[in-house]
Amino acid sequence: MEGAAVDVESDVAVVGAGAAGLSLALRLARPPAGARPVTAVLLAAPPGPYRAARRTWCYWEAGAGPYDEALTACWQRLRVRSGDGRTVDRAIAPLRYKMLSSPAFEELAGRGLAGSPWVRTVQAVVERVESAAGGALVHGRRPDGSQVTARARWVFDSRPLPRLPPARTTLVQHFRGWFVRTARPVFDATAVELMDFRTPQPPHGLSFGYVLPTGPREALVEYTEFSRRPLGPEAYDRALRRYVTGTLGIGAHEVTGWEQGAIPMTDADFPRQSAARVFRIGAAAGATRPATGYTFSAVQRQAGAVAAALHAGRRPLPPRPHPARSRLMDAVLLHALDRGRIDGPAFFTELFASVPAARLLRFLDGRTSWPEDLSIGLHVPAAAMLRSALALPFAPRRDSRTPRAETA
Repeated sequence: MEGAAVDVESDVAVVGAGAAGLSLALRLARPPAGARPVTAVLLAAPPGPYRAARRTWCYWEAGAGPYDEALTACWQRLRVRSGDGRTVDRAIAPLRYKMLSSPAFEELAGRGLAGSPWVRTVQAVVERVESAAGGALVHGRRPDGSQVTARARWVFDSRPLPRLPPARTTLVQHFRGWFVRTARPVFDATAVELMDFRTPQPPHGLSFGYVLPTGPREALVEYTEFSRRPLGPEAYDRALRRYVTGTLGIGAHEVTGWEQGAIPMTDADFPRQSAARVFRIGAAAGATRPATGYTFSAVQRQAGAVAAALHAGRRPLPPRPHPARSRLMDAVLLHALDRGRIDGPAFFTELFASVPAARLLRFLDGRTSWPEDLSIGLHVPAAAMLRSALALPFAPRRDSRTPRAETA
């Protein structure tokens, strides 16, 4: 549609204002000293059904980070509890486990973008992206119903994929969380309950409780499953009620809010490019770690690499968010979990009990060396993992639906 009227022209168009879109836009809004600035337009969906609902991101990093002023809380201790109540309590220094809500991140990003001469924000629902001479056209609809067209040399699309790429294994990390306030102090605000396996285990996959205490009387408490499909809202609430009142025994409390989500855990190969000058970023480009569901840290690495390429005048193909070795190990683990070859709660409990916490978190971020990976491998069920590793090359890749993520 070369004859379409163009309302906005820029070097870069960023589609979507979630974690990936905002992270990239912020880096383009603050070019480093000596870098070549680029102009960008951020196309953000207006409030309504096309905007992602509230969500909470957690990640770990050493020391201070760029989003610290917006954090809800942070911790330097993690706990894992086995099904029989065995507790593994680990300090993670020099790392800190950080909790960031999407409204706080959006507010922080809004302040960062407001004073930048390089990034302009346009509220619009993007309907299609098409190649054009020397770049691409992004067509959207403003809140008043009028059309808007942006032309850019490079487009970075963070919208969720309508369908996951074919995969040998696809599980779903699905969860529902309650923000609770208790009548008396019951939470240890110094530690995160990362995986509490004292939940009834499903016949396929695994389940656990997850507690992010923001004070002695406040916490986000989640019930999480790794399995093939999400549950209904009533099933999550029953599981949460059992966990909160029975397992945790927190007594009188009120639920002040909730959030719910479904995250694909898949060994699919996510395409990072959809046209000559159109790229995918974020979860749509495989930023979600297949074995854990963590996404935010990989999004930051990817956004940093793309911004650096743009500021240096290089072709800005987003890098793969996770190293090849990590993706292979995750594929083996997913295959073993899906086939029931390993006991998921025992597997994760043993890892946290046997491997130094900071090293294990670096491993989960894909930042460990070969020798460190081998040392961690000594604490996994070798026979089961070997069977899956040998079976993996013969497992067919099949299409699967993108799980719906309902969040509030």
